[in-house]
Amino acid sequence: MALGTPLMTLPAPLRRDPRCVEALARRDIGALFALAHDEAGLSYNRISEACGIRAERVSQIARGNGEVTSLPVLERIADGLGISGGDLGLASRPWEAEDPTTPIHDRGDGDDSMKRRDVMRGALAAGLAGTGLAALTFTRTDIDAALAADHTHPDLGYWESTAERYGYGYHGQAPSDVLSSLLEDVEEMKPLLFQAQTDRSRNQLCHVTGQMAGMVAIVLHDLGEHREAHRWFATAGRAAKQSGDQLLHAWVLGREAMVPLNYGAPAAAAKLADEARHIAGDRPSAAAALAAAVASRAYAIGGYRDKALVAVADVERLAGRLTSQQHADTWFGYPMQKHHVHMSQALTHLGETRRAYTTQAAALELSRAPSLMTRALIAIDEASCRLHDGDRAQAAHITAQAYGALPASYRNGLTRTRALALFHRLPSDTPQRVDLADLLGTAA
Repeated sequence: MALGTPLMTLPAPLRRDPRCVEALARRDIGALFALAHDEAGLSYNRISEACGIRAERVSQIARGNGEVTSLPVLERIADGLGISGGDLGLASRPWEAEDPTTPIHDRGDGDDSMKRRDVMRGALAAGLAGTGLAALTFTRTDIDAALAADHTHPDLGYWESTAERYGYGYHGQAPSDVLSSLLEDVEEMKPLLFQAQTDRSRNQLCHVTGQMAGMVAIVLHDLGEHREAHRWFATAGRAAKQSGDQLLHAWVLGREAMVPLNYGAPAAAAKLADEARHIAGDRPSAAAALAAAVASRAYAIGGYRDKALVAVADVERLAGRLTSQQHADTWFGYPMQKHHVHMSQALTHLGETRRAYTTQAAALELSRAPSLMTRALIAIDEASCRLHDGDRAQAAHITAQAYGALPASYRNGLTRTRALALFHRLPSDTPQRVDLADLLGTAA
């Protein structure tokens, strides 16, 4: 908010409360939000709407699980809650009235530095208790922070935990809903990239940015927006390179390779996957296993049987040597369930149907509740194996059943691409081919 009146104004009794005055002097937004919620009865949702911060984060900050140091966010809070710029050590806000009764630190004229001096003098003149002590503490902690050359930006802990939370996948949410939430958080995090950082903080920030951008790209891929997914993977790759984390960079490339892999360009997928394998190196890691798995699928689809079998052997070797943390069931890990999903695809295209059936069963057994998308993709792999083995009617039936059971929000992108590919391989006189065509909305 730049001009006009604040979206809301803190009640006068709260603004006069010494605890509120001290919280503002310290820029302790957590204490401010807690007071607004507990003393003034403002809901986290109302504070969220006024300040342009997600309600979940408002709640976390109020409970002490996060800090606000970003200048743009502080300005949004001031504008949203009607807090004068001087009270937060900011320039006067555009909406502040030129009222002669307004304290000098609330006025819009004069030099900002002089106004801060006046605030400090006034606070100290009132004694060291309350605002005077708060002003001294604020100055000292600023100096301490500046002297700590390797300090971590306070907001980074929150964003690292946010990236970790998204990494657990869809959890029953529609991909479009997850994408919307991800983009909201990326937009809120973005101002940090324009702030001066220590080298350590900058690397951490780039690491989180690489993760968040990579997850946006994953969801775009699943929604069938492969061109936009490539753009976000490129951004994720730049962030990963700047972070200095080679495994994150390899992970981004490995995930990006799945876009051309799933949308008809196996040669491009193999090239990206091999680049990821080179960056990840020979040591066991989730990124190295993912890259080898994608390479095995790309070579199998492209008809390079020998290369595909070598990649299958590589990923089997790597998967057997990963730690439990590297096997974590997240977008950043390489869980055994996803391993079997990858192997199902590779072995299906290699015509190794017996091994493929085994790995499909293992993928389902390793999770009591596989995601809707995962279950559908495994079923379509099974249908492909049935078709390879000559049972075309069963192939059509399994595909129609799996695709038809999906909610409308899941019948797009990758699931539709896979089902459509199998449909086109079915002979025209296949039983249930017409039913599958109706589900896919295509001509029989």
